[in-house]
Amino acid sequence: MKHCNSQLRSLPATLLAAALLASCASIGNPSGGPRDEDPPRFVRANPAPGSVNVTRDRIDIDFDEIVNVKDAFSKVVVSPVSKSVPRVSSLGKRVSVQFTDTLLPNTTYTVDFANAIEDNNEGNKLQGFTYSFSTGPQIDTLQISGMVLSADGLEPQQGMLVGIHSNLSDTAFATLPLERIAKTDDRGRFSIKGVAPGTYRIFALADVDNDYKRANPEEAMAFYDFTVSPTAERVEATDTVFDLATGAVDTVISRQRTRFLPNDILLRSFESDYKTQFLQNYQRVDSTKVKMIFNAPSDSLPRLDIVDMPGYKDWWVLESSERNDTLTYWMLPPTLIATDSLRMAVTYLRTDSTRNLSAVTDTLKFFTERPKAPKKKKEKKKEKDEEQADTVAPKIPPLGLQMVTGTTQEVYLPLVMEFATPLSRLDTAALHLEVMEDSVWGPVPKEWSPQLEQPYNPRRFKIEYPWEYGSQYRLRIDSLAATGIYGLQTDPLEHSFKTKGEEDYCTLSFTITNFVDSVPAFVELLSASDAPVRREKVEGGVVRFPYLAPGKYYARIFEDFDGDGRYTTGNFDSLRQPDAAYYYPKVVNIKKNWEKSETWNVFETAIDLMKPDAVKKNKPETDKRNRNRNDRNTNDEEEEDDYFDPTRNPFDPNDRGRRRGTAGSY
Repeated sequence: MKHCNSQLRSLPATLLAAALLASCASIGNPSGGPRDEDPPRFVRANPAPGSVNVTRDRIDIDFDEIVNVKDAFSKVVVSPVSKSVPRVSSLGKRVSVQFTDTLLPNTTYTVDFANAIEDNNEGNKLQGFTYSFSTGPQIDTLQISGMVLSADGLEPQQGMLVGIHSNLSDTAFATLPLERIAKTDDRGRFSIKGVAPGTYRIFALADVDNDYKRANPEEAMAFYDFTVSPTAERVEATDTVFDLATGAVDTVISRQRTRFLPNDILLRSFESDYKTQFLQNYQRVDSTKVKMIFNAPSDSLPRLDIVDMPGYKDWWVLESSERNDTLTYWMLPPTLIATDSLRMAVTYLRTDSTRNLSAVTDTLKFFTERPKAPKKKKEKKKEKDEEQADTVAPKIPPLGLQMVTGTTQEVYLPLVMEFATPLSRLDTAALHLEVMEDSVWGPVPKEWSPQLEQPYNPRRFKIEYPWEYGSQYRLRIDSLAATGIYGLQTDPLEHSFKTKGEEDYCTLSFTITNFVDSVPAFVELLSASDAPVRREKVEGGVVRFPYLAPGKYYARIFEDFDGDGRYTTGNFDSLRQPDAAYYYPKVVNIKKNWEKSETWNVFETAIDLMKPDAVKKNKPETDKRNRNRNDRNTNDEEEEDDYFDPTRNPFDPNDRGRRRGTAGSY
């Protein structure tokens, strides 16, 4: 600062301020330079990557900048697995792995960090970093790579455990820990490294209990139908260097590299239909009914016996869910309804400690909380009013009736109504369905009759009728048309509604190509939230969706192996794969009064690219690896990762096994 002031003394006073700004403006905080977008770089390790005859139980890995290890417990995977998990820590530029169990002899160890390592300042992640060494004289270098997608939604399964067994028995997966493992990344990709030559079976598991085996049948899983034998081959790879200023190709370099096969294994994950069975909740909803909720569906109903009040038979009307996991019992005898406290012996099937169903009996207490009687007000009425009140009988409330469908009726759907209680009588002659023609109401010309909407719900009725476009209808219900189980009857009701015009609808059809017709299939039309809107069976390679509201739709097709018209999940115990789903890769935008036809070449798009990003729930993080090729997991080209090869489509339409992800090595 002294030097700066000495120069300024010789300047005229008028230039002093300008000189101060010009000569001393550099004093201040530096700009800091461009933002660091590069991940940490591997420098060295002790022992070095690929070392053999390793005896030390601590690994130290150094990088070129200060690093952190995030979510080590959930992201870092060590193969083979050990009884106690190795401790992973970071300090400064070093990451350390401390093995707490004795290392196995003549074994290749692989530490897969996934994207857990990141720099301290900007959090740039080092993608797919893997370190390997061997306790024997040689190191195993083969790899098995692929992808895990959900069977029904083709969602990338992030953080799922994928492993192999050299024991080819069907029971190994449930009884033995996986021998070598990896975890899927944010795109569902995996690469099991350090594999020795041999024959293996491949499994994926949402390992909730961290035991590396399928001991819990409720865990999501996937299995490959065939065994694989990993191999390696030398291939020529081409790297293209671009001019950063112009974007033009600067240099094309060819080199030899190692490709590990198989590198395109597709595992379709599913949750089995197994659930532990137990009574989840029970309550007395009101004085007329009790409700029980079970954790799993059941093919049988529980037995109910009223304790301390024997002799009651056929004392209830049952309303249930479709699969008997929610049961509502409407009580009939007035004495039971009037009893505030009931004890019931409920005998039902419950899962025991061996995961088998066994009959148990629980004595449950059901209570009715009745409202407190209001305080009596002083009577200040005239004797005449009291005499009139004595002569007027109390009014019985009517049987409640609600029209489920509103004032606008879809032409392809039934009219639905719901009563407050199950019915003991319904007089169909007291229901009148009418249509307006020339401003005059008259009976509809075709026969119709109300029917139960579902046999398990005794309160909901439907009226199916071939509604005409743009017509006005009304349903008149006479007084006393229906009587409920408690003797209440309906009041008169009139419900007017109008159907949509033909111009309000649109039609969408798909012509399915590149698909085997011998396999039954159905297509689900999906909303923007990936929720099913409609479902139709494929007939002769064509599926048609009439009566659609205009808008944007997505679609997926299912190979319906058992032909039941719905998605069927897998079952490992019977080695049954789940029904396979494939997505139409584009959104379909259809307008009012349009009939649109799309040609769907099912396997034209690779399986992992079929599902449009707009409806994906598991969206991958930004992948910086395409911009920074230095993010490789090692400086040895032999160790390059080898996920799905973008130059080939393993789901060839001529190979059914490959398209389902159930083929052997290729």
